[in-house]
Amino acid sequence: MTMAKKTTSDKKLATSNQRLATSNRSCGNFTALTPDVIVSAVEKATGRNLAGFTHPLNSYINRVYELQTADRERIIAKFYRPGRWSKKAIQDEHGFVAECEAEEIPVVAPSKLKDGKTVGEVNGIFFAVYPKRHGRIWEQTSEDDWKRLGRVIARAHIVGSRKEAKHRMQLHPEETTAVDIAQLIDGGHIPQRYRESFATVADQLMELILPLFDDFEYIRVHGDCHSKNILHRPDEGLLLIDFDDMLMGPPVQDMWMLLPGHVLDSGTELDLMIKGYGEFREFDDKSKVLIEPLRAMRMLYFLDWISRQKEDPCFSTNFPNWNNDSFWSEQVRELNQQFQNVKEYIAQRT
Repeated sequence: MTMAKKTTSDKKLATSNQRLATSNRSCGNFTALTPDVIVSAVEKATGRNLAGFTHPLNSYINRVYELQTADRERIIAKFYRPGRWSKKAIQDEHGFVAECEAEEIPVVAPSKLKDGKTVGEVNGIFFAVYPKRHGRIWEQTSEDDWKRLGRVIARAHIVGSRKEAKHRMQLHPEETTAVDIAQLIDGGHIPQRYRESFATVADQLMELILPLFDDFEYIRVHGDCHSKNILHRPDEGLLLIDFDDMLMGPPVQDMWMLLPGHVLDSGTELDLMIKGYGEFREFDDKSKVLIEPLRAMRMLYFLDWISRQKEDPCFSTNFPNWNNDSFWSEQVRELNQQFQNVKEYIAQRT
């Protein structure tokens, strides 16, 4: 089994600095991505003629469009936000998904373009083309639904454990969350009256969770495995989609976001998922201690992510309350509550 663990503080700091530098680059100009540009780029890359049809799909980070070929096949074109991922990082994602597909794991792999690769580029923006797959968002209706979900995730993790994603982040608080906190505080995004209380709870969380992460395996994981990224196809079963946030992380990362609540309130669902997972791959029961820390990290990551969208023309529409006192008061309150959740679970495990 390929395992990548954190080794030295220097390595963590170097990678954190690299991520911060990449994130602070220009986000590019999606406004130049007109229907004519989209159609022309995909036609040139695929060698297929398209109808004059570009239907935008919901995506906060990237720009995603449904297109139609001249022979009426519907395809999906995803244009990656400039400056977010390098070409090699996108290729890491595509490689993982292609390996899963080769093992008959239900995923949607990018199509090969005319040059035999899966990453195209137009006006400095990377893009990929996918076949369209129908399905409805996964909803659990029975205990077996949770076990089925565990089986699919385990099969993907078997593939994910075979090698590293060399150009993707590792989900360790010193590599990711420390950068998120610095971006929020040093970037001046938090109103002055809440800056100290935010910094205090963030420091408390980091001190509490940092020692927890060094003793677990790190493999390629989906990274953003929640119910909206799992489709149910009535005749085929579950389908994992959107590996855009794929990274190196503890396997439990692909399980906790599916739970209906905090870990102490979701024991039945988690146990069922682990039971299904265990049919294909051993699950480290000790890694349950990472669930609430990962939730705290996700909360901070989301705030950081919002802060990096401020130049987006849709920012004020998508996040109208960002600069309001009530918004930041609530964020500090929720972070303090999550800090208590982490402490409570750790206390019950020891």
